[in-house]
Amino acid sequence: MELENIVANTVLLKAREGGGGNRKGKSKKWKQMLQFPHVSLCAELRQSIEKDYSSLCEKQPIGRLLFRQFCETRPELKRCVKFLDAVADYEVTPDEKRKECGEEVINKYQNPKSEDFVSELEESMMSQCAERLQENASKELFKDCTRRIHDFLSMAPFADFLDSMFFNRFLQWKWLERQPVTKSTFRQYRVLGKGGFGEVCACQVRATGKMYACKKLEKKRIKKRKGEAMALNEKQILEKVNSRFVVSLAYAYETKDALCLVLTLMNGGDLKFHIYHMGEAGFDEERAVFYTAEICCGLQDLHHERIVYRDLKPENILLDDHGHIRISDLGLAVHVPEGETIKGRVGTVGYMSPEVIQNERYTFSPDWWALGCLLYEMIEGQSPFQQRKKKIKREEVERLVQEVEEDYSGKFSEDAKNVCQQLLAKDPSRRLGCLGEGAAEVKSHPIFKSMNFKRLEAGMLEAPFIPDPQAIYCKDVLDIEQFSTVKGVEIEEKDESFYCKVSTGCVSIPWQNEMIETECFKELNVFEQDGAVPPDLDWRGQPSSPPKQGLLQRLFGRTDCCGNCSDSDDEPTRL
Repeated sequence: MELENIVANTVLLKAREGGGGNRKGKSKKWKQMLQFPHVSLCAELRQSIEKDYSSLCEKQPIGRLLFRQFCETRPELKRCVKFLDAVADYEVTPDEKRKECGEEVINKYQNPKSEDFVSELEESMMSQCAERLQENASKELFKDCTRRIHDFLSMAPFADFLDSMFFNRFLQWKWLERQPVTKSTFRQYRVLGKGGFGEVCACQVRATGKMYACKKLEKKRIKKRKGEAMALNEKQILEKVNSRFVVSLAYAYETKDALCLVLTLMNGGDLKFHIYHMGEAGFDEERAVFYTAEICCGLQDLHHERIVYRDLKPENILLDDHGHIRISDLGLAVHVPEGETIKGRVGTVGYMSPEVIQNERYTFSPDWWALGCLLYEMIEGQSPFQQRKKKIKREEVERLVQEVEEDYSGKFSEDAKNVCQQLLAKDPSRRLGCLGEGAAEVKSHPIFKSMNFKRLEAGMLEAPFIPDPQAIYCKDVLDIEQFSTVKGVEIEEKDESFYCKVSTGCVSIPWQNEMIETECFKELNVFEQDGAVPPDLDWRGQPSSPPKQGLLQRLFGRTDCCGNCSDSDDEPTRL
């Protein structure tokens, strides 16, 4: 039995490393799987796609890159893009070097004598930047300037982009993005754990080699537990949120027996494992504060979309290969309508806030309470209101949460104690994060005085702990309890409408990021050297028909891959 676990882990580790060779996990036929259609096949897409500058040229990663390639063809637009990049670098420059960096930006792009002078900026705006830089090298110094440049680019340049071959290439990528997703899109690997409605396993996209976690929602189990609304809610929230600090949904598809959500694979294990199973319980304060800062950014991104998480606890915070965290399992998250409050006695005992326990109305306050619980647990090595492996009745834990002040040992510095006390204020109207400024209040606490949040949000800070790339931070395959068979439930035709709402295929931003990260974009996004329009982008041309096969090829040759089927030598070891 131990051999089965060793084989499963070995196969997964090999897949994570790219499987050997220079294809980095890609199928032999990956270029066929990602073959561009002739642009004439994108006519309907061209009519239906939303032609919004912000969406196409800022939010969508491939759209952003193609718009920039278009701008490279015009000197005045190229200068604008270089200025935007310079401002982005300025904003993530360490505090002690930011003033010097700001002066370089002003001298290069706001000086009429410079060859990179950006004439689209008003003179008053430029002189104001120079004055403010001498007073305070604020990260927001060029905010008005960047807005002005984006306003300029969104007008005539954007209209010209929509008539260019670069936009036609974007349509080809969108066509690929919208192709059907099935189980054959992926290779499946070992089980990593259990979700509420089924197991979670590792998987790999055949075309790109990108690794993900596949969360299976068994159709019969969902139906038996009446979990349709919960499953759809989680899928829609994951789809909506695009954050470095929250797991991303990249694909959603269905099989005969299950709905499958393909999510960011976090190889480093969860915080509960690291708090309690990696030596002495708890972390040093520096490490605990780093994770708290990243979780704070994740909550900020959720709250920006008016989503309250409601299930913040160590086992829901996962580490990636580089030691950075993401919030996972959004099954209890819910949207809070603008100007309204909600109520719901949901969460995990020991992390639920007093207002949740008392079934009072709230917006985002439960998340800041739970952040206080988590920071306390990371430093102390145990939860503030219950001791690990000591059974306490739910009612007693809830009484402690509502009535008793937490104890602080010598492990807490004054700043750590103070921020925990403010986050764990029983009255939500006095709680840090609930005083009107949300995450900004928490970020401004003295415990984060040395944290450069701009650099953190850009992924530029090194994590205090890097997981071992050769380790599998989850239970052995045979130690993960299997689900029992669901009996007495039949799938009916009326269930199909729910399945269609969940299994919607690729999710735009994560899919486009995957194409860029795996270098598929770089290798496929090729234009003619002389700037001529390639045949597949010429609206006047027609799609070329596939070459005819000879008799021997038809009789003995392998059938061309449809893009979803597998090639035998790419198959993983089966257990």
